[in-house]
Amino acid sequence: MMGEGIRPARPHLRFTEDGHRVREVVSYSRRGSRFSERERAAWDRRAATWVIPDEAVDDPGFDLSGWFGRSAPLVVEIGSGVGESLVALAGARPSYDVLAFEVWRPGVAGALWRLEEAGVDNVRLISVDAVWSMRHLFEPGSIAELWTFFPDPWPKTRHHKRRLVRPAFVHDAATALSDRGVWRLATDWAEYADAMRAALDDEPMLAGGVTDRWEERPLTRFERRGLEEGRVVTDLTYRRV
Repeated sequence: MMGEGIRPARPHLRFTEDGHRVREVVSYSRRGSRFSERERAAWDRRAATWVIPDEAVDDPGFDLSGWFGRSAPLVVEIGSGVGESLVALAGARPSYDVLAFEVWRPGVAGALWRLEEAGVDNVRLISVDAVWSMRHLFEPGSIAELWTFFPDPWPKTRHHKRRLVRPAFVHDAATALSDRGVWRLATDWAEYADAMRAALDDEPMLAGGVTDRWEERPLTRFERRGLEEGRVVTDLTYRRV
C-alpha cells in the first residue's frame, strides 16, 4: 500500500485552506442504512474483523495486508452489493485476498451474512470512494484481478461525470493491475457499455474488448431483473499489457 509521504484525505473529508468543505464528484450515492435483523446480527459478529473502517485509510501507514493477516494475490471488486457474486467468486479463490468496495451499509451487512453462511473468510469490505482508493491505496502492479459488475450507469447526460469507468479512473486501474492482470466488467446499459469500451480501448496499458459472459459470474437478482426488462448485458474483459 502507498504509505509514504502525505496523501490527500478521503473525498468526503476534503476542505479548502480556509476550512470550507469541498463538494466532491463521486460515482455513487449513499442510500438508506437500515439493517434487517439478520444483517444486524451479521454486522455485530463480523464487522470488527471483516469491515475496514473508513478512517483507517487516512493513516499514511495504512497496510491492507494486515487486515487479511497474510500476503496473497489481491482481487478487488467495486460495487459488491449484497455479495451475491462476491461470495461465489471469492469462495472459489481461497488462495486470494478479495477486497470489496460497497458504500451501501445494508449491502455490506448482507454480504457479511452471506460470507459467513458460505464459510468464506478471505474477503474484507470497505466503504470509501473507489476512485480515490485506486489512486492512493494501491501500489502499481498490486492487483491481480479487478471486477466491476453493473456500476451505476448515471444515464442522464449531466450525470455522466459521476460514472466510475472514465478515462482517469481507467488509467489508475490499469496502473494498479499486475502484469497480465485482468479487469472484468459488465453492464446492462448499452450506451454506458460503449463509453466504457472507448475509455478502455484508449488506455495503452490495456488490451481487450467485448467477450462472452464470464461463466463464473453468478446470475444475480439485479441482472435477472434487467434481463426480464429486456436489457442486454455486455461483458468486457481487458488485460494489462
